[in-house]
Amino acid sequence: MTALCWFRTDLRTVDNPALTAALQSGPAYAVFVVAPEQWRLHHDAPAKIHLWWRTLDYLVPELEKIGVALKILRVQTWQEVPEALSNFCQTLKVNSVHCNREHGLYERQRDQASYKVLAQAGIHLVGHDGNTLLPPGTVKTGNDDYYRVFTPFSKACRIKLKANLTNFLTPLETLLAQPLPKDMVADALSTQWPESEAAMGLGEEQRLNMTKWWPARSDDVLASLNTFTQAPIHEYKVQRDLPAQPGTSQLSPYLASGLVSARMCLYKALKENTVDIEKTGEGVHTWVSEILWREFYQHLLHGYPKLSMHKPLRDDTLGIVWRDEPDEFEAWCTGRTGIPIVDAAMRQLVNTGWMHNRLRMVVAMFLTKNLLIDWHKGEAFFMQHLVDGDLAANNGGWQWSASTGADSAPYFRVFNPVSQSEKFDADGVFIKKWLPELASLDSKSIHDPTPLQRQSLNYPMAIVDLKSSRVRAIEAFKNHLKNDAKIADDALNVMS
Repeated sequence: MTALCWFRTDLRTVDNPALTAALQSGPAYAVFVVAPEQWRLHHDAPAKIHLWWRTLDYLVPELEKIGVALKILRVQTWQEVPEALSNFCQTLKVNSVHCNREHGLYERQRDQASYKVLAQAGIHLVGHDGNTLLPPGTVKTGNDDYYRVFTPFSKACRIKLKANLTNFLTPLETLLAQPLPKDMVADALSTQWPESEAAMGLGEEQRLNMTKWWPARSDDVLASLNTFTQAPIHEYKVQRDLPAQPGTSQLSPYLASGLVSARMCLYKALKENTVDIEKTGEGVHTWVSEILWREFYQHLLHGYPKLSMHKPLRDDTLGIVWRDEPDEFEAWCTGRTGIPIVDAAMRQLVNTGWMHNRLRMVVAMFLTKNLLIDWHKGEAFFMQHLVDGDLAANNGGWQWSASTGADSAPYFRVFNPVSQSEKFDADGVFIKKWLPELASLDSKSIHDPTPLQRQSLNYPMAIVDLKSSRVRAIEAFKNHLKNDAKIADDALNVMS
């Protein structure tokens, strides 16, 4: 019996249920599907695709050590996958295919169609749960609904995890398979992946920077996880909000691409610091909560297919009238809004493929509230640039900021980006790094330069008044969310 491990966003050999199951069947192949048109439709960032490519470059020899040959299957969209995969399997005389489930609507449709086509050829497609801590659908409310509020979801997850913590915190070890017979190696298809496909629009300097900033070797990723969970994690609750400090784990690109599993992250956090998920220090507790936020959004994506179809989770927000202001949106994209912390964050994103989480909320709320521009535009721009772009997390974050999603920020609470800047980048260190034109300003004026300072430093005036634009946003939402009208009126009265 010959098996196939179908790699997706799970590019690892450690703690990979699909790979382990394939190896238990005996000789095994592995495949990764290259789908440039699908990636374009999903707004997958060149930085993220480049990370995939570099990861595969390291994954090939890792798999060869355990007797697995990795192949590349080329299609344009998911619609082509079922027939292409069936032909591929029949060529290699594969009897079963193992994969880790993905929870986006179109990925699930791809897998359902693949299951049917493969079955017609006598090939069994088996799904495993390697991308979440707990399978979506296993954590629900008393009414058998998916949680739409994070806190009770988090509590329910912790209870389930604690009940089976010993077994859960035993990451799957990859079994050593027998080496592939020589005749199977001879029949192997080409694994070459042209760099033109891998780059997908990145310039040479960008590729070099991405390689430097985001290593793709699994040993390096696991080493980073070990280092973080041994010491920095204890300061995480405070340090995570300071964009000028290396206070976060910066593992999100590896979670999004599957170089490391959420279970491995939880395993390391608890193994290094405690044996009880409910008895951790503040730093560990906060970081585990962030892992559960990722879990929350994965479960929501599974439970509400409309999230994959560009729909808001809250139907009552469908009538919000967004402003169509291409020039303001372009200023936001290019870091020329005249709000220093917003501009610095956007330049960080465009240049590195990553943005500090606190600032993701700041810039998203500025776009959707102060500029009242449709959150879909910001969501797509982020996906087009983020090395850690993940549909569930990105959509969840944007809908949180836009007050259209699960457990979202109440629409009448709007971040003041200048106050956020003064609080979390008090000395302007982060701003100075990404807006060198403002480096000469003192720690007070750098958050909101005077008109004269802006003129002398060639820095633009703010494209919007923060106070009046906040009122505009509250009024726009209040007109469609009648149930919250009294609360919104109170919020406006407090400001006046």
